[in-house]
Amino acid sequence: MMKRIVLNKGREKSLLRRHPWIFSGAVARVEGTPAAGETIMVTAHDGTFLAWAGYSPASQITGKVWSFEEKECIDQNFFNKRVAAAAALRAKLGFDAPEGGCRLIFSEADQLPGVIVDRFGDFLILQLLTAGAEFNREYIVNALWEICRPRGIHERSDVSIRRKEQLPGRAGVVKGEELPGELIVRDEDMCFAVDGRKGQKTGFYFDLRSARKTLRLFTAGTRILNCFSYTGAFAVAALKSGAAHVLNMDSSAPALRQLERNMELNGFAPRSWENRCGDVFTLLRELDKEKRKFDVVILDPPKLVDSQRALMSGARAYQDLARNGFKLLNPGGVLFNFSCSGLMTAELFQKITASAALEAGVDARIIGHLEQSPDHPTLLSVPETFYLKGLVSALNS
Repeated sequence: MMKRIVLNKGREKSLLRRHPWIFSGAVARVEGTPAAGETIMVTAHDGTFLAWAGYSPASQITGKVWSFEEKECIDQNFFNKRVAAAAALRAKLGFDAPEGGCRLIFSEADQLPGVIVDRFGDFLILQLLTAGAEFNREYIVNALWEICRPRGIHERSDVSIRRKEQLPGRAGVVKGEELPGELIVRDEDMCFAVDGRKGQKTGFYFDLRSARKTLRLFTAGTRILNCFSYTGAFAVAALKSGAAHVLNMDSSAPALRQLERNMELNGFAPRSWENRCGDVFTLLRELDKEKRKFDVVILDPPKLVDSQRALMSGARAYQDLARNGFKLLNPGGVLFNFSCSGLMTAELFQKITASAALEAGVDARIIGHLEQSPDHPTLLSVPETFYLKGLVSALNS
């Protein structure tokens, strides 16, 4: 029997709009006995071909589409073409500097669902997040090696999302040289030390590159509060543009130690920055009690909404952060606040920020909208690939 996913009647509409997710509720039956991750045909209830998809029996998303073309073969050549197209786009965007870095492959946005690759100079860090990506691991690694010619490929498929696909975690050298203990990546006049083996995600957040450029317009001579600082990319950008002082706050002591390394690497005097380790929500209240004031406050928390059920509690948390951030600003100060939660819409995030300003008793105007950098593109047929929202709000002087 042919291995295929057959959809319930009327449930093919999203695939016809070229959205690549096949939810379990849309599936009438699975024919044959496909292995987890195996590429199988997807058809409408009447047998009409719709797509080729990686089969994920353990996930609520039963299949993720590799191709909507019936004659396409999901083989080594297929992955070579997709990797080459992703790399060519980053080169066109100017993200191919030898000592630079970028998000080289962004999952569905590059039509490679479940595949994340970040480039750090001559090294690649790979994450495979779905059964389909795992099943085609050899093809993907071969394509990266052939197209990108790195010195080494390191895997960081050690994230919790793999458990939803009943996949074990895995990390280590995949091909070529072992990853150095410290990677140095350059972005214009800034350089960052990255721990690709143990850092969050792949060790660095390239998606905030555009936001860092915008921040640099507001930092000359200012005192800045950098919340959820991680390893200090915003702090480096601010100090490079003449900030007088940056207070960094994060709950991770290892991240703050890495931040200290980045301060040293960029030649900043110890008096120009300060670190506090602890729960940022609590630390913000402590700063208010201390009557501390800042010219710029940056709020870049981790994902606070990871499911529809968590939307209301996440919204309250974002509002709490923004309210306390506004309260700490000097007259004429600027608040940068972000959400990386895909379920948080831009409209709702703006309403939350407006409510926070009202509660803080300040008048603020939005002077900028921020989003993920272009090496994290948004596929028009997959709105979920747009996830990072940011606002730049200025108080009256």
